[in-house]
Amino acid sequence: MTVRPRRAVSRVFLNLAAIVVIVASLFPVYWMVNTSLLPASSVRSTPPHWWPDQFTLKNYQEAFADDGLVTALFNSMAVTGITLVAALVFAFLASIAVSRYRFRSRTTFIVAILVIQMIPAEAMIISVFRVLDGWYLINTIIGLSFVYIAMVLPFTIWTLRGFVNGIPADLEEAAMIDGCSRTGAFWRITFPLLAPGLIATGVFAFIQAWNEFVFALVIMTRPEAMTLPIWLRAFVQATKATDWALVMAASTIMAVPVIIFFLIVQHRMSSGLVAGAVKG
Repeated sequence: MTVRPRRAVSRVFLNLAAIVVIVASLFPVYWMVNTSLLPASSVRSTPPHWWPDQFTLKNYQEAFADDGLVTALFNSMAVTGITLVAALVFAFLASIAVSRYRFRSRTTFIVAILVIQMIPAEAMIISVFRVLDGWYLINTIIGLSFVYIAMVLPFTIWTLRGFVNGIPADLEEAAMIDGCSRTGAFWRITFPLLAPGLIATGVFAFIQAWNEFVFALVIMTRPEAMTLPIWLRAFVQATKATDWALVMAASTIMAVPVIIFFLIVQHRMSSGLVAGAVKG
């Protein structure tokens, strides 16, 4: 077998492997949506319904009829928005500092970021609760946002640091030779090339804050303070005998904002990657 046929065969196997991975990743999402569009009596029927041949929106109507959904949706959006903006701002400044400047304890700071990521977040629940309780921030959006910001910052700093290190400082120096100030060179040259990194870390921060359950369960104890994951748990418990069609409808509602957010930013992520490759 010559080199070219071997490459063709390996390419076919790689494509097949990619298709298997994509199907395995998308099938749970499809099954969730499919189940949410079926009546409860058809969910556990044999053989299973592979598509919504008994289409109904009753499950979504019952989910939206729940009084806590709108409040939980607002709380999740508020907490996620605060976490996303604050995490990106702080991580952006920190990544620039550790990548572009040399200062005392710089290495210690970088190592500390790695060590913090190794600590299980659940191990600090009691300490975090007592601190927030002392600050009167239990059952508040600000209190939960503080916790989420602290959770996502180490990873976002580390990720953005890699993006900043990948942009040569010579680009800024060349712009300064052409007449730009240091600030102008940064905003005109470096910052546009950081757009893919900011969007990638922003997606991570958004998903982490939107889906987090344990800290929200401990900190947001009042019904009016629940986020969507806590609302979903209470909603499932309220159905007594688990109505899987109804649960899948509520889960789909919870997943829709994440999908919308990704659809909004994915084009900018792709265009930012292309622009960075051209400018680099």
